[in-house]
Amino acid sequence: MLADPFNILLIFAGVLIGVVVGALPGLSSPMAVALLLPITIALEPVPAIAMLAALYCAGTFGGSITAILINAPGTPPSAATALDGYPMARRGEAGRALGLATFSSVIGGILSLFVFLFAAPAFARVALEFRPPEYFALALFALSMLASISGKSSLRNLIAGAAGILIGTAGVHLTTGVERFTFGVPELTDGVHFVPVLIGLFAIGELLAQSGTASVHYERIVASVVKLPSRADLKRVWPTILRSTGIGTFIGVLPAEGATVAAIIGYNEARRWSKNKDEFGNGAPEGIAGPEAANNAATGGAMVPTLALGIPGSATTAIILAALIAHGIRPGPHLLEQTPEFLYAIFGAMLLANLMFLGIGLIGAKTFSRVTLIPKTLLWPGVLVFSVVGSYAFASSVFDVWVMLASGILGFLMIRHGFGQAPLVMGLILGRLVEEAFSQSMIIYDNEWWRMLERPIVDLFLVLTFLGLFWPLLRGLAMRPTKKESAP
Repeated sequence: MLADPFNILLIFAGVLIGVVVGALPGLSSPMAVALLLPITIALEPVPAIAMLAALYCAGTFGGSITAILINAPGTPPSAATALDGYPMARRGEAGRALGLATFSSVIGGILSLFVFLFAAPAFARVALEFRPPEYFALALFALSMLASISGKSSLRNLIAGAAGILIGTAGVHLTTGVERFTFGVPELTDGVHFVPVLIGLFAIGELLAQSGTASVHYERIVASVVKLPSRADLKRVWPTILRSTGIGTFIGVLPAEGATVAAIIGYNEARRWSKNKDEFGNGAPEGIAGPEAANNAATGGAMVPTLALGIPGSATTAIILAALIAHGIRPGPHLLEQTPEFLYAIFGAMLLANLMFLGIGLIGAKTFSRVTLIPKTLLWPGVLVFSVVGSYAFASSVFDVWVMLASGILGFLMIRHGFGQAPLVMGLILGRLVEEAFSQSMIIYDNEWWRMLERPIVDLFLVLTFLGLFWPLLRGLAMRPTKKESAP
């Protein structure tokens, strides 16, 4: 099936579209897959789903391009990549950062595909064990990482994360149907969309922060901008890639979790296990490899519940699930038993897509990196235009454009006063999941919250949350010398 030149051409087209769409701030893989869905109806099932799956893989990687070059994450998972990718680009090492992102993305994606090819049934059984209590504990664990996700002040990060959670409470509460903080604005009924907030905080905030240095030229960039990562860089980040691949693989198989949570946890664990924690936020290679390997590993994982259980693992796979049904294919256990060749063709297409954007990323890294040589007087107006278009295109709403501009001003103020922007976005995304999962858990257990502790997976995540918050304190107490040791 994959040897058909027409199928290879469709996969390559999906990769190109995915990279371009992922790189443009505000335009996402779900949007591109939804737009291509009517076109693929006229195709055979295998090439149609293969093209959409290839776009999904490449779109996740494409978001890292603008995240590294102009601090404007093209997709929500790439927000964590911007934390160290953009500082590295500002040092004149944009090509090195893009090369690290490409290598980590491809390795993470390929390893996750091989893991799931042989372990899909087992992972599917684990995913079926997750209920609202497990999702609540997992999201709480992810929120506990906000203190160390970026910036130099844990307190400021927690304040920013709490502000994101507060913004996320606007709109109708899904469990009770109560409107909160809408102030009579109909557009706030559905809540504040995180994509315009993400674009505003990172792209517009950085635009305003650099508006006073429009005429400054960085001569050092010219000499080293096209330098790709060295063998020493790849050797340094290899353990981080393997660790993040495992994290992304597990997170991806969980329905509705997706690559964003995987990227957050991948970045935090890369920092936790690094010997050079002070480099994070200033251009650490592990800070790029961690989230990129995790979010691309999650794309392969998200296809498993979609194909094996008929439960979408992310927003994009939900649209791919609709495409499967439109082609008369019923996802679920019968798909594995009756037409295993279809499953292998889809995973083969995703494997081929990863190899394709490896070539596009490494060969094109030198071309992409030259974006940093464009004068700021031309670059930033273009960023503003794409930000406005991307914010409007997300939901065809002018209100989202105003949200993006307001978020840009907020991002500028946060930069000036030392607050991390990423914790606010992560709080906005994860806060809703925590609240909804907790509300559903309270309904299940009749408001007896302590009964959630009867579930072993919940206990595991709560222990990890406790260790994540208090490990530095516990380690400091354990390493404190006793009186006998300190006397000499």
